[in-house]
Amino acid sequence: MKITKNTSICRKQNKDTITNRGNSVENERHGNGQSDSRMIEKDNTNTNEPTERMLEKILSRDNINQAYLKVKRNKGAGGVDNMEIEELLEHLKTHREEILASLLKGSYKPQPVKHVEIPKEKGKTRKLGIPTLTDRVIQQATLQILSPIYEKQFSESSYGFRPNRGCHEALKRCQEYSNQGYWYVIDMDLEKFFDKVNQSMLIEILSRTIKDNRVISLIHKFLNAGIMDRGIFIKSEMNAI
Repeated sequence: MKITKNTSICRKQNKDTITNRGNSVENERHGNGQSDSRMIEKDNTNTNEPTERMLEKILSRDNINQAYLKVKRNKGAGGVDNMEIEELLEHLKTHREEILASLLKGSYKPQPVKHVEIPKEKGKTRKLGIPTLTDRVIQQATLQILSPIYEKQFSESSYGFRPNRGCHEALKRCQEYSNQGYWYVIDMDLEKFFDKVNQSMLIEILSRTIKDNRVISLIHKFLNAGIMDRGIFIKSEMNAI
């Protein structure tokens, strides 16, 4: 949504209107694009934070614990391995060392996501990819480290899919704009955006900030994990699953 400003006369008229990688999950109580165009708007943000050892931060005990608890709270269906949320903790305990070692060595291989379709209005459906619970924990752990870094780069006018931001905050900002004399609203939508993401460009953009190549490689593997649809494997080349 973008709101454009009217003339000074209109503003005046409208001024008063619409006012240790060890026991990482042991205890549940622990709380081809080379374009220079940017996905972000705050290019002057200082992103020179140490990211060379980022994978170790992702796999730290506390971070993995938090990721597990977040996945457990979100519940949701299992992936292609049919593991249920009640089985996740025991699985992570049993295979902890194996999973962490493969991630550090770069040999970890994410499983394909399970393809489902959820209903939308007017009889339409939305494609949804459901990762396995183990992959979800790793993705969540990665998100928890990356999110604070990229939050500094996002536009102040962005409210979608961001911590402590949503529709209510966006509406409050619209109220402020209206009180300032803005009249026009332009409503736009990128149709099926997440189905058509250029993965090469996405990786290139992430590489500008993330200097730990192991993390870039892991993200690339998740992007290329593929889709399992009714038992048939489909290669994912333009999806941001």
